[in-house]
Amino acid sequence: MQTSADTNQASQRPKPILMIPIRRCGSHALRLRLNFSPDFYSPYPLHIVDFMPLVDLYGDLSDDYTYFQLAIDLIGLQNATMVKWENVALDPITIFQAVKERSRNVHSIAWEMLFQAGQRHSAKVVMDKSLDNVYYAEDLITLFDDMLFLNVVRDPRAQVCSINRAIIHDFDTLLNAQRWVQAYDKAQSLALKYPDKVLTIRYEDFLTNQEAVLRRICQFFGIEFLDSMLDISASKEAQSISTMSALWETNSCQPLPANIDKFKKSMSMEEIEIIETLAGDYMDYYGYEKMTPAKARIDNDTVAKAQERSELQKQQAWMDLKMKAPQDYQLRKFRATYLEMLKGRLLQDQAKVLHKHDKVQQTV
Repeated sequence: MQTSADTNQASQRPKPILMIPIRRCGSHALRLRLNFSPDFYSPYPLHIVDFMPLVDLYGDLSDDYTYFQLAIDLIGLQNATMVKWENVALDPITIFQAVKERSRNVHSIAWEMLFQAGQRHSAKVVMDKSLDNVYYAEDLITLFDDMLFLNVVRDPRAQVCSINRAIIHDFDTLLNAQRWVQAYDKAQSLALKYPDKVLTIRYEDFLTNQEAVLRRICQFFGIEFLDSMLDISASKEAQSISTMSALWETNSCQPLPANIDKFKKSMSMEEIEIIETLAGDYMDYYGYEKMTPAKARIDNDTVAKAQERSELQKQQAWMDLKMKAPQDYQLRKFRATYLEMLKGRLLQDQAKVLHKHDKVQQTV
C-alpha cells in the first residue's frame, strides 16, 4: 500500500514505463529514437531477470545491512553491463537512503537507480527496456501506481528467428517459441486487466510507418514527438552500440520493411510450422497470416530433444562468439561471471549462518 510519502515522492520522480514482453522485438530501435526527447530517458537495460534467482539468498531484507548490500550488488550489476549509463555514477548510500523507508524488494532499488539516472538527465519519463520483467508487472504496479507498459508485438516467426541467433536465450526454435508464447500470455493478461496502462504496437507497423507509431508512443508517454526521432544516424548511442555486437549492428540504420519476411530465408518450413502451431492464436489476434497448417506434433520427447540440441548449440555459440567477436564475448562473460560471483558469496554466507545456527542448537 502506498503512503503519503510515496505519493509525494512519485510527484517528484520521473514517470516509470516498462517495455514488454520479450527481447528481439525491435526494442532498441524504439528506445534509441525516443531518447531524442529531452524529457525521456532509457539507458541500456539491467535485465534483472538474470539477477532474480539470487534474491531469496539475501535473506531478510528488513535488515539494513542486508538491504544495503543488495543495493551495492545491483549497482555492481549496472557497472557490469555491456553498455554503461552515460554520465551516471550511482552512489549506493544515496540509493539506500531513498528507498529504505519504502517497500523493500529488488524492484524498489532497481527503479530508484533508473529514477536517479533519469533525474540527472532532467527526464520526466524513464523507461526500462528489461522486457522479461513482464513477469513482475503486478509487483511493479503495486510499487508504482503510475507505471505504464509499452507492449511491442512482433511476428513470432521473425522474432523467434532473431532470438535463435542471440546469445541470450535458447538455441532451438521449439524452446524459443514456447518462451515467446509464455511472455505474450503475460502481456495479454496485463493488457486486458489494465487497458489504460498498456499500449500495444506492432513492430511491423513501425517498420512501414515510423512517424505514426512514434507519435502514438509519445502521446501515451506524455512527451512531445520530435522530427529528429526519424533520423537515427544522428544518435551517438546507436552508432556506438552498433559496433559492439552483431545483435545490434542494424541499430544505426533506417529500418527496412523488406526485412519483415527475412525469416523465410533462415527457417525451414518445419520450424515455421512449430511456431505457427504454438503461437497460432496470437498470430490470428495480431493479424499475422500463417504459411502452414499449424499442426506440428509437439510432445515431451520432442521438447527433451530440443533441450539437448539447444545446450550443444549454446556451447558452440559461446565458442564462436569468442573467436569472431572477442570483445562482445568478454563483456558478456564479465556480466555472467559477476552474477556467479554474487551467487557464490551468498551461498557461502548462507552456509555460515546455517553452521552458526547448528552450533547454537547443539549447545542448547
